[in-house]
Amino acid sequence: MTTPVSALALAGEQAAHASGVFSLLWLIVAIPAVSAAVILLSGRAGNAWGHLLGCAAPIASFVLGAVMFFSMVGRGPEDRAVAQQLYTFIPLPGYHVEAGLLLDQLSVCFVLLITGVGSIIHIYSLGYMAHDERRKRFFGYLNLFVSAMLLLVLANDFLVVFIGWEGVGLASYLLIGFWQHKHSAATAAKKAFVVNRVGDVGLSLAVMLMLATFGTSSFAGVFSHVGAAGTGIATALGFLLLLGACGKSAQFPLQSWLLDAMEGPTPVSALIHAATMVTAGVYLVTRSNAIFDQAPVAQTAVVLVGTITLLMGAVIGCAKDDIKKTLAGSTMSQIGYMMLAAGLGPVGYAFAIFHLLTHGFFKADMFLGAGSVMHGMNDEVNMRRYGALRKFMPITFGTFFVGYLAIIGIPPFAGFFSKDKIIEVAFASNFWIGLCALLGAGVTAFYMTRLVYMTFLGHKRWAKDTHPHESPSVMTVPLILLAFLSLVGGAGLAYLGGGIVKWLEPVVGEKEAHLPFPLVLLTIVTLLVVLLGIAVAWLFVARREVPTVAPVKVSPITTAARRDLYGDAVNEVVLMRPGQEVTRGMVGFDNRGVDGVVNGLAAFFGGVSGRVRRVQTGFVRSYALVMIGGAALVVVSMLLVRLS
Repeated sequence: MTTPVSALALAGEQAAHASGVFSLLWLIVAIPAVSAAVILLSGRAGNAWGHLLGCAAPIASFVLGAVMFFSMVGRGPEDRAVAQQLYTFIPLPGYHVEAGLLLDQLSVCFVLLITGVGSIIHIYSLGYMAHDERRKRFFGYLNLFVSAMLLLVLANDFLVVFIGWEGVGLASYLLIGFWQHKHSAATAAKKAFVVNRVGDVGLSLAVMLMLATFGTSSFAGVFSHVGAAGTGIATALGFLLLLGACGKSAQFPLQSWLLDAMEGPTPVSALIHAATMVTAGVYLVTRSNAIFDQAPVAQTAVVLVGTITLLMGAVIGCAKDDIKKTLAGSTMSQIGYMMLAAGLGPVGYAFAIFHLLTHGFFKADMFLGAGSVMHGMNDEVNMRRYGALRKFMPITFGTFFVGYLAIIGIPPFAGFFSKDKIIEVAFASNFWIGLCALLGAGVTAFYMTRLVYMTFLGHKRWAKDTHPHESPSVMTVPLILLAFLSLVGGAGLAYLGGGIVKWLEPVVGEKEAHLPFPLVLLTIVTLLVVLLGIAVAWLFVARREVPTVAPVKVSPITTAARRDLYGDAVNEVVLMRPGQEVTRGMVGFDNRGVDGVVNGLAAFFGGVSGRVRRVQTGFVRSYALVMIGGAALVVVSMLLVRLS
């Protein structure tokens, strides 16, 4: 096993001070942040140019990030990390937090993904949102999201990560509910916000525990002391970080918000729910590798969460007729693969990031392809009312088909290189986990083939007043770019410059996977399972007439999958109802207990003062009589004392 050349060095303690082009690191975050502020505060004047500024901002950040990446490539592996201090956030003697940025091999991958794919999605949005009255505001929200996500991945401190984490949550709430005139969109935004708050409690408690235990929440400080703090502290931090990751990455048991989030505009689904926000949990676990390596129980929990979610997402994807919700179930499943790999430790960290990057290419491609289909089908999302669109939308079909081949893992497309490596390390670590990952690959092939056939092949099933047509070039060119990345991105990341595993080794370490059987055999078996999934889909979907209305009488499994495996029902029973009872009890205790004591004391003293107040009559003769009576009482008392 190779130890991370220092998770510590690359976490900021020995990272080089930003100089030269790296002194502009803060601009990568600041440009989209300032752009968002200008767009959102420009009023009606910004309607003419707000969308253009919104596109220019992530492109500028991408150019800066690319220049810094190539500057890093020219350095040695141990000299690539660059730190930039911004200001002192908490200057207390016991709790010292320096807000700063850290650009290393891990964070630069996210910078290029967020700004690169994000820029493509922004350009696509020019066409998709062309007729929306609030287009300027949409681009402002997109820029706000990009800025918050960049802060999250570039932060050098868990507390600063948390600030970006909450910024991402706010921006996602605004974007999911962008069409708030639709009740479903407003409800979906609130649901995403609330469910993510549950996960955010985990991250916030983790930061508090770090400050209480280590006196700091910086990567360098936490990673250098976590080993000496003991397994208990590391395990507690691991579980709290995992809870936060489950919320942002829609992992079991906090996965229920993701499918509802498809109510937002389709570019939102491509940016937030395919390439960036839902990968934040994977980034958090991978970045915290020094913590999880000290907490094997927490690592096992990450593996179990990822395995359960990849199977749940795959099953849900099989039963959905909404094209975006099918892709959302797929996203849950693919993030599950990443979490599974990240939970395996140094043997899987790099492959989790590898699949995260390729997934960003092909899933953004397919989400934008779905948006192109909706654009040509009067915003229809029901695949049962599609069919034969290949003839009417050839570019959309071709680019979507590339993404399809990539996600199911057909060589030489991107998913073959990344997902197959996760299946490999899963088998090397535990046979049953590997079997689940292999099963997920087969189910993925089934539901993605079903989606492609119902949408682009077969007979047309759309309404008579629908006139499908290809999208304009401002939408199809981004599709072509993403399809190209879906084709060559896997091989490029696997082999160029020694590959991504070698690139990430100084940050996450590396450990060889030892399979109990030949790798070639596993590759062949995986391809056969994928082909079996395609064949089953062809048998049960393509060879039968697709009804325009979903059958009512279906199997219990299909019913459960249509209802998202009862995720909402479970959350209501486990979280909402007990939470409502707890809240009701706390309100009752506050009203009758706390307020009862306060109000009771007030009533007691009010009653006493009311009775005492009656003595104060305001008549002089009453006061004189009391004085005489008092004097007489004193005289009688003195006489009694003397006589005794």
